[in-house]
Amino acid sequence: MTIRTVTDREAWDADVLDLGGHPLQLWGWGEVKGAGSWRPHRLRVVAADGALVGLAQVLARPLPAQFKALSYVPRGPVVRGDADGTTDDAVRSAVTNAVVTWCRENVGGVGVTLEPDWDAGTALHVPDSRPAVNPVLYPTTLILDLRKDDDALMADMAKKTRQYVRKSQREDLEFRPVTTADELDACLAIYRATAERAGFGLHGDDYYRLVASELGEHSPVFAAFARTVEDGPHDRPVAFVWFAASARTSFELYGGMDDDGQRLRANYGLKWHAMRSMRDRGVVRYDVNGLLNDGISTFKRGFASHEDELVGSIDVPFSVWYSAWNKGLPTAKKVVRRLRGGR
Repeated sequence: MTIRTVTDREAWDADVLDLGGHPLQLWGWGEVKGAGSWRPHRLRVVAADGALVGLAQVLARPLPAQFKALSYVPRGPVVRGDADGTTDDAVRSAVTNAVVTWCRENVGGVGVTLEPDWDAGTALHVPDSRPAVNPVLYPTTLILDLRKDDDALMADMAKKTRQYVRKSQREDLEFRPVTTADELDACLAIYRATAERAGFGLHGDDYYRLVASELGEHSPVFAAFARTVEDGPHDRPVAFVWFAASARTSFELYGGMDDDGQRLRANYGLKWHAMRSMRDRGVVRYDVNGLLNDGISTFKRGFASHEDELVGSIDVPFSVWYSAWNKGLPTAKKVVRRLRGGR
């Protein structure tokens, strides 16, 4: 297989969408990361006859001293046939090896971390690969099948989750997309308060505004709106959820709620609204972006009776300095936090 680099944004996104790729492989996500220390590279993997076989958006960043550089492929590579289940593991391995070879020859440094959007059990044959020491995205997640109708989706929820969805729908709330800069800023204020309450770190507001501008229609934000004054319009967000979305997959990026949102259980009705809205736009996979042992994950788990396990984070070392880089270096931990985007 041959690697060709892509410099045309429209052509790249068209290929990602056509192949059913993950939204973190879209051009705009690379531009968001490229505004910091990362440099995005878009790789097209083609067969001998020139046919497109796969894609990989590689993020590369310089590292200090002997470590030189690091490559990272968020939820990629993307391989033709992934969307309809016709790709076998041999093709996935061939595409992955082509991407790894390109990274070794063109970026070098300590190595590359890949986090494909493939189910656990995928048999990848990549020389020298091993489970990543510093994974970025969580392999245990929940992916809702939006090909189901309302009744089937509701039936798969926990009883309490169904009750809270219906309760929040009876409240004086309006669930709809966030469409203005002022509404987005109000959601970011909620996010800051949520982060302070839950104890996780955030980027500055300009980072999230960049996500919105670079991903555009591929980054929908939904909110539950309450009234500021009695009998007035529903103009005050009390909860929000923010996505990256491709043609096939929606991926929760950020979310939060204020005290009124908590009291009204607004996040339940809001997630239900988001699920149905994503289905209306043709998305078939709704990924909640990781499950841990915390309150947020308990909330997420209520929306289905199953969990999903992805193949996980894969490291391929290029350098003898790989082990030193991964043994608790403060810089390594900072890199991982930045990749997670404040989660």
